[in-house]
Amino acid sequence: MPGYVERKRQTAELQSLLDQVTSGSDRPGRAVLVRGRRRVGKSRLVEEFVHRAGIPSVYFTAAGRSVRDDLAAFAQDVATSTLPGADLFAGDPPSSWDNAFRLLAAALPADGPAIVVLDELPYVTAADEGFEGVLQKHFDRELSRRPVLLVGIGSDLAMMEALNDYDRPFHQRATEMVVPPLSPAEVGRMLSLPPGDAFDAYLVSGGLPLICRDWGRGQDLWAYLKEALSHATSSLLVSAERSLAAEFPGDLQARRVLEAIGQGQRRFTDIGSKAGDLRSTSLTRSLDVLKAKRIVTAERPLSLKASADTRYRIDDPYLLFWLRFLGPHLAEIERGRGDRVFRQVRDEWARWRGRAIEPVVRESVARMPHAELGVPGDVSMAVGGFWNRTNSVEVDLVLADRGPVANRLYGVGSIKWTTKPFGARELTELITHRSQVPGAFDGTGLVVVSRNGAEDGVGASGAVVLGPDELLAQWD
Repeated sequence: MPGYVERKRQTAELQSLLDQVTSGSDRPGRAVLVRGRRRVGKSRLVEEFVHRAGIPSVYFTAAGRSVRDDLAAFAQDVATSTLPGADLFAGDPPSSWDNAFRLLAAALPADGPAIVVLDELPYVTAADEGFEGVLQKHFDRELSRRPVLLVGIGSDLAMMEALNDYDRPFHQRATEMVVPPLSPAEVGRMLSLPPGDAFDAYLVSGGLPLICRDWGRGQDLWAYLKEALSHATSSLLVSAERSLAAEFPGDLQARRVLEAIGQGQRRFTDIGSKAGDLRSTSLTRSLDVLKAKRIVTAERPLSLKASADTRYRIDDPYLLFWLRFLGPHLAEIERGRGDRVFRQVRDEWARWRGRAIEPVVRESVARMPHAELGVPGDVSMAVGGFWNRTNSVEVDLVLADRGPVANRLYGVGSIKWTTKPFGARELTELITHRSQVPGAFDGTGLVVVSRNGAEDGVGASGAVVLGPDELLAQWD
């Protein structure tokens, strides 16, 4: 089984901050707020870094209960830590966070560096509205004057971002770090898969390290799925359910809206109908919650003409896969009939994959050097798609100077992620649809993305042809 994947960039950032802590300045203390989706490996990254640093440290994880419970857990974690004054927390737990930080300062080394980790920080701030002010006070008065690296970790992306806002107590005191899922290229390397298969594995795993560690090196998609669906406790099955339970502990309506989008509904009215005929105000509230949590993205057509035709999609490909194929059938899998779910995935895979890969391809194209796309090198570039209200025209790729309302289009393109090469018929369809994108004309460039290459005539047409190899290279 693949092991821990080194997050080299994030590890280097943490090491740089630790180096500053030991620089000998009059205020050596540093703080960093680490955020990322649930189960992307934030805690594992920090734990590995702390272990390798080999200096006195404490690692506290909040449980999301009461202030009293959090304080008791904090006291226990410090009491069993490697801080030299850990025994100061051996008695009754402190009565407040103010007292807890006073004791913590006394427990730190007198003449050397230390690391203090506060994991699941949003739980603490939600339970105690005064926590941020207390943290700011003790960081300013004590921790910033000591050789201490303070690490806050959280999965609530919006709340973690807000902690550093200008109107919050901890504003400008911490460096912000994002831990993303593994990229398609990292998934491919971890699993020793060729580019096309690496993208398939990314669509199923979402780049979650826990799932990738359970995926055998060199194992193809169908061998992995057959094994994972035979165990009701596999990481593929339980990761999404645990994340959703943590994100929406009491908001069943937002959960239903998310499930409707996962089942393929993209328009406002269709989502509301699928989620139980929700009223407009209720649906808007739920969509706002999902967007704030960075789970759902609202998109509009990219062209020179403004459009109010908003469509919604799920950002995380693993969650999208789980909601479509696994979540509705957990009871069946628990009864030992994962083989039925496996057959359904096989039957619907080609159609589902064709839609699911589009955002990944767009992000890959957005990362490419402009020259490879026939776009001027000194301009900004937005990448999106175009559709009309009736869906009679759908263009998978639109390259423009900005979005969603552009001043200039650089190119339009088509994505065919199938077992067949991109052919003359698909090229003719793309050229026809190009004429229906506001702002495009005969000279607007063409981009062809195909999982299995293109026929000779497609390349001869002047279209830029991209395959899995070119796309995967953009993630290194």
